[in-house]
Amino acid sequence: MPRFPALRPFTAPLLCAFTAAAHGAAPFESDSPWMLGDWNGSRSELAERGYTFNLDYTGEMGSNLHGGHDHDRTARYSDQFAFGSHLDLEKILGWDASEFQLTVTERHGNNISNDHINDPRVGGFTSAQEVWGRGQTWRLTQMWLKQRYFDGALDLKVGRFGEGEDFNSFPCDFQNLAFCGSQVGNWVGDSWYNWPVSQWAARLRYNLSPELYAQVGAFEQNPSNLERHNGFKLSGSGTQGAMFPLELVWSPEIRGLKGEYRAGYYYSNANTKDVYRDDNDQSAALSGQNYRSRSGKHGFWLGAQQQVTSLASDHSRGLSVFANATLHDKKTNVIDNYVQAGVVYRGPFDARAKDDIGFALARVHVNPAYRKNAEAHNRAAGVSDFDDPAYLPVQDTEYSAELYYGIHLADWLTLRPNLQYIRHPGGVGRVDDALVGGLKIQSHF
Repeated sequence: MPRFPALRPFTAPLLCAFTAAAHGAAPFESDSPWMLGDWNGSRSELAERGYTFNLDYTGEMGSNLHGGHDHDRTARYSDQFAFGSHLDLEKILGWDASEFQLTVTERHGNNISNDHINDPRVGGFTSAQEVWGRGQTWRLTQMWLKQRYFDGALDLKVGRFGEGEDFNSFPCDFQNLAFCGSQVGNWVGDSWYNWPVSQWAARLRYNLSPELYAQVGAFEQNPSNLERHNGFKLSGSGTQGAMFPLELVWSPEIRGLKGEYRAGYYYSNANTKDVYRDDNDQSAALSGQNYRSRSGKHGFWLGAQQQVTSLASDHSRGLSVFANATLHDKKTNVIDNYVQAGVVYRGPFDARAKDDIGFALARVHVNPAYRKNAEAHNRAAGVSDFDDPAYLPVQDTEYSAELYYGIHLADWLTLRPNLQYIRHPGGVGRVDDALVGGLKIQSHF
């Protein structure tokens, strides 16, 4: 899933000061944005000429402390490298208000949610290690060109990227997937592809005011892009349709404290299967007929982030609150709704002014028609014993909570030990609630 979200309102203003402080930084200096330093000033000089290069690393450990489908107290580790290059084409080629981004990612490792938390007969919804997923392999994650027009009022982005970069975007400091990145992509993953998957796409944004913009996109919907061996696929073979998101984003300052509010709608014109009915409007699991083909799916989302306190005039420290909700098509989607809320406090102690503490809760609700389908499947198979390997567990609602403390060891290294509690993993009430200990490492080389 997406692990390097779009610029967010709470961090983007620091970029200029961050770069200035880094000029000439030696390797391993705590106030440098890069572990390897400024390459004797070469890195800053290249950036001034329009060339920026990044190597980012995210690693996540998850340990099953108690409960889950398999009570074995073991741990799993997964990680991701992201190799990126950003080019300011105005500085390099003289193309007014133009920029280019190229990013390649590599993921590998295992996920404790798959191995020990969820019932393997149905799997789960959230993940205790969000960086795991979409095939542990190399991928072309970004390759796009952005052009601004009319003094920046109109912004066009074309190339290969995922929906979550621009639409339904959300930070990714938590380790549980229910609190990280674009949530629509987590619950409509067969249609909306989050980081690190890319597809051919276009996004048009119009700035209605300094605080308000509207945007619309068109994204190739091609399931073959999800396959491990297609990480660098550029052809359109296998395309089944397109995803069209529309979003309004408001970024006000309330008493000098920044916020971001999002409201959006998506529509996919690709054919998809009904989760319960056949062509005769009966249970497909009971009739043995094919599931009815539906001409598309749709849904909505809402998101809010707002800093509500600061420490005197230091707006980099203080309490922020957030909430997200999504609503999905009950005819075609396994999840019909999702809600999440939480708080983050940045700079909790004077001696640790760059540390942060986060706590969040989430609820993932299964479509009632999908539950009926599982019940019908078990009747058709003649099984009723939950412990029978042929039994298909009926899924309902999964709840997740996470508490983390972010230890800012250097501007290029943050460690976030965390504790996660998952009630009814995979929405299966018969699976024991799970307690997971985690550790998230975020580093910039």
